[in-house]
Amino acid sequence: MPYLDHNALMNELFAKSTPTPETYSAKDIEVLEGLEPVRRRPGMYIGGTDERALHHLVIELLDNAMDEAVAGHANRIDLIVNEDGSISVQDNGRGIPIDPHPKFPNKSALEVILTTLHSGAKFGGKSYSTSGGLHGVGLSVVNALSTRLIVEVFSKREIWKQEYVEGHPVTPLENKGPSSQRSGTRITFYPDSKIFGEEARFKPSTLYKIARSKAYLFKGVTIHWQCYQVSNHDAPPAQAVFHFPGGLSDFLDEVLQGAPLATPTSFTGESAFSEGEGRVEWAVAWPLEGEGFCTSYCNTILTPEGGTHENGFRQAIVKALRAYGELVGNKKATGLTAEDCFGSAACVLSVFLREPQFQGQTKEKLVSQEATRFIESTLKDHFDHWLTANPEAGHSLLDYVIEQMEERLRRKQSKEISRASATRKLRLPGKLADCSIESAEGTEVFLVEGDSAGGSAKQARNRKTQAILPLRGKILNVASATIDKMKANQEIADMILALGCGVGKDCDPKKLRYERVIIMTDADVDGAHIASLLITFFFQQMRPVVEAGYLYLAQPPLYRLTYGGKSIYAHDDAHRERLLATEFKGAKKVDVSRFKGLGEMPAIQLKETTMDPQKRVLQRVLIPSDVNMQDITSFVDDLMGRSPEKRFAYIQENAQFVRDLDV
Repeated sequence: MPYLDHNALMNELFAKSTPTPETYSAKDIEVLEGLEPVRRRPGMYIGGTDERALHHLVIELLDNAMDEAVAGHANRIDLIVNEDGSISVQDNGRGIPIDPHPKFPNKSALEVILTTLHSGAKFGGKSYSTSGGLHGVGLSVVNALSTRLIVEVFSKREIWKQEYVEGHPVTPLENKGPSSQRSGTRITFYPDSKIFGEEARFKPSTLYKIARSKAYLFKGVTIHWQCYQVSNHDAPPAQAVFHFPGGLSDFLDEVLQGAPLATPTSFTGESAFSEGEGRVEWAVAWPLEGEGFCTSYCNTILTPEGGTHENGFRQAIVKALRAYGELVGNKKATGLTAEDCFGSAACVLSVFLREPQFQGQTKEKLVSQEATRFIESTLKDHFDHWLTANPEAGHSLLDYVIEQMEERLRRKQSKEISRASATRKLRLPGKLADCSIESAEGTEVFLVEGDSAGGSAKQARNRKTQAILPLRGKILNVASATIDKMKANQEIADMILALGCGVGKDCDPKKLRYERVIIMTDADVDGAHIASLLITFFFQQMRPVVEAGYLYLAQPPLYRLTYGGKSIYAHDDAHRERLLATEFKGAKKVDVSRFKGLGEMPAIQLKETTMDPQKRVLQRVLIPSDVNMQDITSFVDDLMGRSPEKRFAYIQENAQFVRDLDV
């Protein structure tokens, strides 16, 4: 076989398959000058050409005006929606400089700013200690994407005016005479339909919200809104004035509108960074209803994608709540995460930094690494003081976020069970003696105290409709236990699996495997305690089952009274005395036998007195409809929670009402 030259073969194949290249030389390299890059690739500068990008042009101008206000040079901004579709933004700041630029002596500084990318006074930090404009492209981009732009500068009570078309000056900078306004700037622009489309229109309702939100971010500014366009059903007011002395706290109050909170007051405030690199203002509340949100700003720029300032904010709150939990002896707090603390929180954060770094020109995410450290250290100190100075709010908030944590862990556990059941049939607890019919209709499950009582109940039951689940002694008190302990508790795990309806927010009574759930414990004090623990579990973890009326208490007797072949059962001591005084009145030597527990009761008697639907008495457990749910929750927490002081106080307040107490 002849030798095959692979290299020669590949070269030959490549030569045959490669087309002849067209001429490609230096003349094909295009150089875009001035503002042409913006018009050719607007998405690089404003994120696109859609409605959001169109409104971003107005935001750029508002941000410039806000920078003047934050720097202390302006206190009024006007946003005007003109009848012809143009937008005007005016401030009473220093006004854009109109003197010749040192580098371009034939141009004014105003023209340089409007026609040159990356020009401005916000690079060195001398004119603005903090600002939203960082790249020097905002105003020039607006100019480039406008068919027409008119700039008016008020300087020394004179008006200077210049017009631009598609980014190019078409008139010289001219003095138009005296002005009643001493200083400031007014920009009026018409967005280019060739860029944004013929149907592109500003939405007054959107601009109204933008102007209002900007006013919340700086207490010293007043924003005047005017809209001359024809109104419709969605249109905002034709005129409005926005000024909020309370800043972000006013914004939060406006959003919440008096909604009930987990704490008596919101956590609000402002502080400069100890390093002198800026300041932060915040407002956060924990509403009991609705979904949470976190709105953040940097140098009055909205950061919808969050960033490092939000990270520092979250870390400060979580660490402070964990430390507070350790201070008050609540060990559950160690497991708190940002999801638990902020999942339903309503918070607004505004930070001012000297030279922030954003992700992209549209500045939707802050990436300045030092922001996390500045905000965490500053805000944590303030939140620590707020928690300790307001113990009622601190305890309420800690209980609330721990409840959120437990709900999160319950959802996680439920998902794990769901994943397990998707691959294999979920096994029912080994101690469960299930009923024979598969439908829930007409069935009931008895939660029985102890294996001994469970054995008697299994003999006394109707195997077709009655299921028995023995529970070992006193179950865990879920009101004072951590979610990890609850998950590890075998009795609780057995109940959850046997009932099959889920727990927490995932609890669905329609999935309950039985029509009735019956708590059956001994008729003594210990039995009552176990029943209380079980009711607490259902109230906290399976409340929809209680609300639907599926939970019952069995009423086993404590005594059996016999005389002359006549036997009657008594439920408690008072019932026994009434029977002796009525049914056995005058009888001598009535045989009174006390049951030591359900396990000591013969199966035939247990069935006759407690389990036979034709003869038994059941008490349905219901939640009062005329009582506030929050009051009931607090009541259960007082009696069953971790605080013995609350139980002691309740006993002291209600001791006078106790009757028939055996001592």
